[in-house]
Amino acid sequence: MTRRTTALSAAVALAAALALTGCSSDSGKPELKVSGAYMPQPVMDMAGGFLTIQNTGDTADKLTSVTSPLSDDVTMHETKDQKMLAVKAFDIPADGELKLARGGNHLMFMELKSKPKQGDKVSIELHFEKADPITVELPVEAANHNPQQH
Repeated sequence: MTRRTTALSAAVALAAALALTGCSSDSGKPELKVSGAYMPQPVMDMAGGFLTIQNTGDTADKLTSVTSPLSDDVTMHETKDQKMLAVKAFDIPADGELKLARGGNHLMFMELKSKPKQGDKVSIELHFEKADPITVELPVEAANHNPQQH
């Protein structure tokens, strides 16, 4: 009887340890923060969007889609060999960042429902493979705004 109780106790202890290990792996989630977000004032019925997503977590993630009340068609583009190519997702490395900037990877807002002016803010929601969605307000800047040149 004692051997059975000891074996049962050991099994319970092992199950508890495994359950705790599973819970502690929550720290293995991506930890995302958005900075430097902006949209140049659109001059046509489309606009670009730029921002940086920093991942301080130890798990990589992917930006899988972007939604906005400004447009029903927000796409993600990478720039390769001076050509824009639509992509399904952008990688966000663990302990790294995804930078969306003029001349490089960026967001495109097509068929705008309205034309925001400099000083306005455009709401977007970023959707990820692992992390919860993040809502970001893009300040609308001058059409030629480029923070990399300052």
